[in-house]
Amino acid sequence: MATPLTKEEIRAMADEWFRLLDEHARQVYLLPFLDENVVQAWPDYDVQNIADFEGWYQRALRLFFDEVHTIKQFDVTLNEDGSQAEVKVVVNWDARSWTPGDAKSKHLWMDAYQTWQIIRSEKTGKPVMKHLTVDDIKVMEGADSL
Repeated sequence: MATPLTKEEIRAMADEWFRLLDEHARQVYLLPFLDENVVQAWPDYDVQNIADFEGWYQRALRLFFDEVHTIKQFDVTLNEDGSQAEVKVVVNWDARSWTPGDAKSKHLWMDAYQTWQIIRSEKTGKPVMKHLTVDDIKVMEGADSL
């Protein structure tokens, strides 16, 4: 039986995940955080596998810059044997986006309410994201409209 997940290692995983997103790290550094059968439901993009994630991430790299993700809330609920966790995340996302031809970039600033399902990777023994859903988005006052 695999070692039970801990809240501390799941939080460390999330901190590193958002740090890498902010840095626009190469995709290869994000893949170890994902189950090979990952499913993600973003407001404007559905991920059904690793290939879809790669498409989402390459698109995000072209659309967004000056990103800062700040975790505002992080609640982990482990199942009885610690093999899975449900994580309720509220992350403040502050970024800019520019559409070619526009005179100025847009300031995107919002709280994203997410639910993650985390399991332990059989290959690496580390926590990985099996599922992510963006449940809600609250745009901050002063942000530009999307």
